[in-house]
Amino acid sequence: MVRPKPALRTTASITTAAILLAGAALGAAPAATAAPTGASAPASTTTKGLTFHDIPGSGGITLKGNVVTPAGAPAGAKHPLIVFPTSWAMPQIEYLAQAQKLADSGYVVVSYTSRGFWLSGGEIEVAGPPDIADASAVIDWALEHTSADPDRIGMGGVSYGAGISLLAAGHDPRIKAVAALSGWADLIDSIYSGRTQHLQAAALLGGAGLVTGRPSDELTRTLKDFLGSNLDKEAEMIAWGKKRSPAAHLDAINANGAAVMMGNAWGDTIFPPNQYASFYDKLTGPKRLEFRPGDHATAELTGLFGLPNDTWTNTRRWFDRYLKDERNGIDTEPPVQLKSRTDQGYEGYPDWKSVGAVRNRIPLDGAKTVWANVDSGANGGITLLSNALDQFLKLPPAVSVPLLPRTFAGVWQSERYATEQRVRGTSRLHTTVTSTKPSGTFVAYLYDVGPLGVGKLVSNAPYTFHGQTPGRPFPVDLELYSTAYDVPAGHRLALVIDTVDPLYIEHNPTGAQLTFSSPGTDPSHLSVPLREK
Repeated sequence: MVRPKPALRTTASITTAAILLAGAALGAAPAATAAPTGASAPASTTTKGLTFHDIPGSGGITLKGNVVTPAGAPAGAKHPLIVFPTSWAMPQIEYLAQAQKLADSGYVVVSYTSRGFWLSGGEIEVAGPPDIADASAVIDWALEHTSADPDRIGMGGVSYGAGISLLAAGHDPRIKAVAALSGWADLIDSIYSGRTQHLQAAALLGGAGLVTGRPSDELTRTLKDFLGSNLDKEAEMIAWGKKRSPAAHLDAINANGAAVMMGNAWGDTIFPPNQYASFYDKLTGPKRLEFRPGDHATAELTGLFGLPNDTWTNTRRWFDRYLKDERNGIDTEPPVQLKSRTDQGYEGYPDWKSVGAVRNRIPLDGAKTVWANVDSGANGGITLLSNALDQFLKLPPAVSVPLLPRTFAGVWQSERYATEQRVRGTSRLHTTVTSTKPSGTFVAYLYDVGPLGVGKLVSNAPYTFHGQTPGRPFPVDLELYSTAYDVPAGHRLALVIDTVDPLYIEHNPTGAQLTFSSPGTDPSHLSVPLREK
């Protein structure tokens, strides 16, 4: 199946794909210096109390790693072990500040550069089977060469390290505790949610992989097909992503019973929060879920520099509880911990379904037709930047709602609220769409609109369709990205729909029009989750 090509296709997607392919063909710079097994470099070196090692990975490659051990430990004493695979494109020194804190409290900590990056051998497999085998190989090595206790093993990491740790917990029953920070549970629902390619996220990951590592041929082909919108390969791409998704290995993770702590940011533009929350609900062992303001990995960032950071503080508490059996109270706290983007305090919930238990239904009356291929001005911002500004400066993406061109944007607004509305969880859009073309894309945005008409972005999500009959209405149900946001009294909520956003690849052919209607037998509405008073 080949879809029609839009005349105003986002040129960045083509450019990005070309760069990725050209870079892969020429070879990335680190390839020449990757250390194979048996390289002449020393097997280990020591610098200021740290030991650096060549660790045998799976398939005969060498992983570059380091070990931090407790100071002054008596000879023969055993210590709980924590293994940290590095984040995407990061070297082995990423976790040194936190590793030292953990070692000071009695842990052996092993960090290693994930295969295919920097000086570790192999190619980038995107948390494929070789990466999972590497995690077990590092545990094997640590048990042989350090004072690690085989009965007290944990794994964790940020982003790529989080995903590998969750997957490893389903394959290696020795892992008793996991801290997965800013990771993914469903790779497809992360960068292909709403059947829409998340352009900036994929381009950022692909570009960083080229600069710092050696993408495998499979990764290069997948990126080419993904960014090139090759629908003939869609099933293969989904199967590729499923193999790398902890959600597909849920039964094994539950069977092994590791205690799993998960943390993420509301505005994560690489791994949005919905897929994490859905996965958390299905875990049956000890578990904890934390959501905070920010973008991808920004919630953990200051802790990587050794600065005070509540994400890392709770990570250490989690390991202390489940690897050292310390009764520190983390397991008696409400397991779902949320921080609103507009408040500094934490809210505790017994489970995810209790978040946003009350729902406000906003009717989307009338029919609105928008022309495609033109950006109305509403958008989700820039990956890593916009939501970091929201986190640190309370400056989310904003737009003047009264000035949005109605030719290119559909706009619906609620009444002004007499009291504060505390949005918590996942807003759901139900509407009926009629397109003049078989394929198309639209993006839904939820805004907090003040008295002057300035809308601050609360959430958004894309939706793409293919194979529809032109002129025939079809229903659409779309979940916006989960969030926690307080709408002040006197403000209103606005739903805006347009067809172009730099975050995503759009699939609107030239001249396409989309009509959003509300049939009497199936009214359109937006369901907004609210915290109970």
